[in-house]
Amino acid sequence: MTTDTKELSNRSAAVTATSGKHNFNSGPSILPKEVFEEAAQGVLNFNGSGLSILEIGHRTKLFGAVIEEAIATLKELMQLDSEHEVLFLHGGASTQFFQVPMNLLDGNAVAAYTDTGIWGSKAIKEAKLFGSVDVVCSSKAENYTYLPKNFVLDKAKHAYVHITSNETVYGTQWHDLSPFYNSGVPVVADMSSDILSRQLDFNRFDLIYAGAQKNIGAAGVNVVVVNKRCLGKVTRALPSMMDYRAHIEASSLLNTPPVFAIYVCMLTLRWLKNFGGIAAAEKLNNQKAELMYQTVDALPIFKGTVAKEDRSTMNACFVATNEELEKEFLALCEKEGMVGVKGYRTVGGFRVSMYNALPLESVKAMTDLMKHFAQTKG
Repeated sequence: MTTDTKELSNRSAAVTATSGKHNFNSGPSILPKEVFEEAAQGVLNFNGSGLSILEIGHRTKLFGAVIEEAIATLKELMQLDSEHEVLFLHGGASTQFFQVPMNLLDGNAVAAYTDTGIWGSKAIKEAKLFGSVDVVCSSKAENYTYLPKNFVLDKAKHAYVHITSNETVYGTQWHDLSPFYNSGVPVVADMSSDILSRQLDFNRFDLIYAGAQKNIGAAGVNVVVVNKRCLGKVTRALPSMMDYRAHIEASSLLNTPPVFAIYVCMLTLRWLKNFGGIAAAEKLNNQKAELMYQTVDALPIFKGTVAKEDRSTMNACFVATNEELEKEFLALCEKEGMVGVKGYRTVGGFRVSMYNALPLESVKAMTDLMKHFAQTKG
C-alpha cells in the first residue's frame, strides 16, 4: 500500500468510526445523527411516557404534539401563508402521481406536464387516466441530459403545470422557476428530492408533494403542501381517502397515519430549524455541489452526464470515460465506506446524492478518493 493510499484509508476509517459510513444513497438516504438517536430513544420510551412511539394512539395528546410541531415547523421553514395547508399522508410520491390529477384535473380539462426523467414520465402516465395531458417539453430523445427551455404554457388552456423540480435518476434540477411562476398557470411540483434544500417562494406553488425519505425524514410518509383555493373544482366524486379537503379537515388524521415516520419527520424538521433553516442548508448544499462538480470536471477519467447549467445540487451523476474502470471504482468506493454510489439501475454510471444531512466532509472524502483513483489509473 502506498503512503497516499494508506493516508486515504486511515482518514476514511476515522470518519467511519466516528460517524458511520459515507452515505450517498439516493433515498431512503442519510439523516442527521441526532435524529437517529432521538428516534431510537422514542422507540424505547417516548418522552418519558413509558410507552414506545410505536404503540401510542394517533389521537392521543402525545402524538398530537408531534404532528402539530411537524406541521408548524414545516410552515415556518417554508414561510407559508394562511392559504397553504400541510398534510402528512400515506404512500410516497408515486401515490401523488394519480392523487394530484384526481383532485385537480377534470375529465374535459388539460394539464401541462414536463417530461424530464423517469418520475415525470410516470406522473404523465397516471394523469392521463383522469384528463388530457399536454407534454409541453421533453428531453427524452437526449436521454434526459438537459432541461428543455423552449415551451409554452397557456393559462386559458392548462389547468395546471406539473414539474419535477429535481430528477434523482439523471441528475437535473430546475434552477430558474420563473417561466412557471410567470405563466399564470397553477404550478404543481414533485419536490421529493430537493424540498427544503434551497430558498424558494413556496407560496407561488399551488401544490407541492414530496416523499419524505430524502430531506424530510423516514420512508413511509408523503408531505403535501396545497393551496386550498385550488381544490373542489373537479366534477368527479372523490373517495374520501383521496380527497385533499378531507385530509385538511381531519388535520392529517383521517385514518391512522404512519406515526413513526411522522415522528422522524418532526425530529428532522426540528434539526433543520436549529441548523439555521433552509438558508443554512442551501449554503452548505452549494458548497458540496461545487466541490463535487469541480472534481468531476477536473479529472479526465470522469465525465458529467448533464448539461452544466442544469446540474442538480442534490444528485451528481457522472460516468467513467473508460467503462472498464466502472466496476473497479465502485469496488474501491465500497472498500472505503462510500455507500450508494452506483447509478440508477437503468442508467448505470455513478450517482453521489448530497441531501441536507450529508456533511461536507463526506463529499471531501469522495472527491479525494476520485483524485486518488485518477492518479493511480493515469
